[in-house]
Amino acid sequence: MHTESVERWVHDHTFGQDRKKSAERRTMAVSVITVLTMIVEIGAGVAFGSMALLADGLHMGSHASALAISVFAYRYTRTHATDARFNFGTGKVNSLAGFTSATILALIALAMIWESIGRFLSPVAIRFNQAILVALLGLIVNGACLAILGGHGSFRHDHHAHHDHNFRSAYLHVLADALTSVLAVFALLFGKYLGQPWLDPFMGLVGATLVVRWSWGFLRSSARVLLDLQAPDEVLASIRKAIESERDNRVSDLHVWSVGPGIYAAEIAIVASEPLAPDDYYKLLPGELGLVHVTVETHRCAAVD
Repeated sequence: MHTESVERWVHDHTFGQDRKKSAERRTMAVSVITVLTMIVEIGAGVAFGSMALLADGLHMGSHASALAISVFAYRYTRTHATDARFNFGTGKVNSLAGFTSATILALIALAMIWESIGRFLSPVAIRFNQAILVALLGLIVNGACLAILGGHGSFRHDHHAHHDHNFRSAYLHVLADALTSVLAVFALLFGKYLGQPWLDPFMGLVGATLVVRWSWGFLRSSARVLLDLQAPDEVLASIRKAIESERDNRVSDLHVWSVGPGIYAAEIAIVASEPLAPDDYYKLLPGELGLVHVTVETHRCAAVD
């Protein structure tokens, strides 16, 4: 009888989470830039008595905190990837950090809505020149950070980045900050030259509403991973099609869930008149789906139509 070494069937559960990826380096760079900008703005606000600079510096600080969570999550995921206490590796730390950052972003947006409503009810004098300067500074910094993160195109072309909730949360924080800077510049320019100061709090409401919508969508997508919801329908359909295209195999039970950015674990129960060896079923599975931990269970029955 032919036998094989047991080592062939023994594998770890790091699934590549132990490697330092480009997303981690880019997030670290953006985090450093954000912290430095925060320090400069708060220092300048205190030194020059500018409330606009001080407020923007504190606003930067909230995003710096969220980015710090992303950096910590990357490091924790990488350094604990070989920890056997994590049944399927540390990939879900990524989604947990993303969920936390999205929650912080939603709270920031709610605070923006509260402040904007307060400005409508009790208008305050705006020092337009200083405020425009701060908004432009924020826009330049956030534009540089977006360039470092790679822009929206990176999610379309980078499979890992598209599924990386931690990276996407960092991107979303920077994008939200850039959006508020753009809206602020327009509102302040119109307010200064057209005498329409009400546009400042109005643009605050517009920006905050968009950020709340982004945050809600992101909270839902990261929660799907944390709660072990089934993989997207197209992933399930691809697995069924691959298995059932061979002989009279039928998938009787299928569970597929995410264990990290763009990677899945799966349990597949198969019914057939003459079941194949598990190895043969593994070979049928599409390689591009990111299946890293698959358990196959077979049952013999009468011929299946």
